[in-house]
Amino acid sequence: MEEDLFSLAGDAPAPRTLSDRNVDHRAPLAVRMRPRSLEEIVGQEAALESGSPLRRLVAADDSRTAPSSVILWGPPGTGKTTLAYVVAQSGDREFVEVSAVLAGVKDIREVVDQARSRLRTVGRETVLFIDEVHRFSKSQQDALLPSVENRWVTLIAATTENPYFSVISPLLSRSIVLTLESLERSDLDTVVDRALMDERGLDGAVTLTDDAREALLRLGGGDARKILTSLEAAAAAALMKESREIDAATLAQAVNRAALRYDRAGDQHYDVTSAFIKSMRGSDVDASLHYLAQMIESGEDPRFICRRVMIAASEEVGMADPTALQVAVAAMQAVQMLGMPEGRIPLAQAVVHIATAPKSNASYQALDAAIADVRAGKGSGVPAHLRDSHYSGAKKLGHGVEYRYAHDAPHGVVGQQYAPDDLVGVDYYHPKAHGNEAQTGRRVEALRRILRSEDGS
Repeated sequence: MEEDLFSLAGDAPAPRTLSDRNVDHRAPLAVRMRPRSLEEIVGQEAALESGSPLRRLVAADDSRTAPSSVILWGPPGTGKTTLAYVVAQSGDREFVEVSAVLAGVKDIREVVDQARSRLRTVGRETVLFIDEVHRFSKSQQDALLPSVENRWVTLIAATTENPYFSVISPLLSRSIVLTLESLERSDLDTVVDRALMDERGLDGAVTLTDDAREALLRLGGGDARKILTSLEAAAAAALMKESREIDAATLAQAVNRAALRYDRAGDQHYDVTSAFIKSMRGSDVDASLHYLAQMIESGEDPRFICRRVMIAASEEVGMADPTALQVAVAAMQAVQMLGMPEGRIPLAQAVVHIATAPKSNASYQALDAAIADVRAGKGSGVPAHLRDSHYSGAKKLGHGVEYRYAHDAPHGVVGQQYAPDDLVGVDYYHPKAHGNEAQTGRRVEALRRILRSEDGS
């Protein structure tokens, strides 16, 4: 959001309508290039397909069939605010934008009262747009319920956080949640090309080299608004140097960040990912954090990073520190709820935990060994005493006969055969003497002695 609805200097709210947002060339490039219709919006095909809630809101042929409240959930720069503008422009609706940071319950009620009066006197509907709605307190969200319930306003709320965690249940139940996806490379190319050539944008004043385009899209991290802001700064820097070409060096200078060489679909992607994994495996916490930083700064998908961290927690640490997987999964959930850049904080915690933890790959090596035996045809069948005996006639077949119930034993472990006949005595799991697994190894030895003992005790 470029500005807030309520001025810090004023005592009363000053709602802004679309007429207050006439685009001129003094406005930021991202504002000037904001799509004016659904046809100009790139990406989000699922959210804009025929018959979707947004399509029905824009058509507005019958307000009874259109949703009264929509929550747009997605990463920054995917078009949440733009979609709200487009909906407001259709049907000559009043557009009011509320700051979730500055507005209080009193402010919300005043906006709703004005919307009710407008609807009653001139029959004009109001679109109430609330950006970052997750920042609203419970009481602020409660204040929205009557207006949504009675259709005094059409509420469009936007959030980068999971609304099922951050929005109260009564408001969720009255709303349709639409998930916006990160823009694809082709979508971002379209955004850049329009900004370069459109008369509302740079109007052909500058060109962009291929290297600069790659760096621009990487640094933007899928955020169209961020990409346009960086492009505008680079264009100004190029023109100040009396050049009509934006190269990678000019872009890096303009945004004060190195144009990292990192192609998410090329060798650099795989090289950095490989180094990241091997550094965690090798317990070099500093190198691990460096490669994590490269991935984050180069716009790598946070979901990809989270997956690699979770795999490392099991593959590299395993039972040497079972809490590593818990930390990795928690980091993934935190990134999903927080989004980026805040998500980098739990990611760093998980990477430090994994890199500094004792290491063992024994558990997954054990499974791989078992899979190899299964693929080789080993395993002569389930022993009769372990087979299902919960049906008529099972006992006559010997199923379940002489099975010993482990909980009846003093220590909850009883000696009997569990493995198929041809795999008796085969040890798949070989615990390592690192961290927690050293203790696990001693327990495994004791368990195997009992399980394989002659007297079954």
